[in-house]
Amino acid sequence: MSDEYHGKVFKSGNSVALRLPKALGFEEGTEVRMVKEDRMTFRVEPVDQPKRKIDISGFWGKARGLTLPPREDFEERPSTIAARKAKPEA
Repeated sequence: MSDEYHGKVFKSGNSVALRLPKALGFEEGTEVRMVKEDRMTFRVEPVDQPKRKIDISGFWGKARGLTLPPREDFEERPSTIAARKAKPEA
């Protein structure tokens, strides 16, 4: 099964642009990669976005029972390690 769509290339600034019909299923704001396969033949695919991480350290002390997770997955800077070793233990 193949759907066929028609579009028209237009000038946009110093580039040319092609509107993609909504029926193709791209959501607004989707970042895409275009790969030229042959003359006037392209493959358009979404760009994989890296998963976002949330920093909860700003919430420390704001909610009862909230504790920071261990930071085992982070490497300490050499200067931090040296400062900790240089500090006399109480």
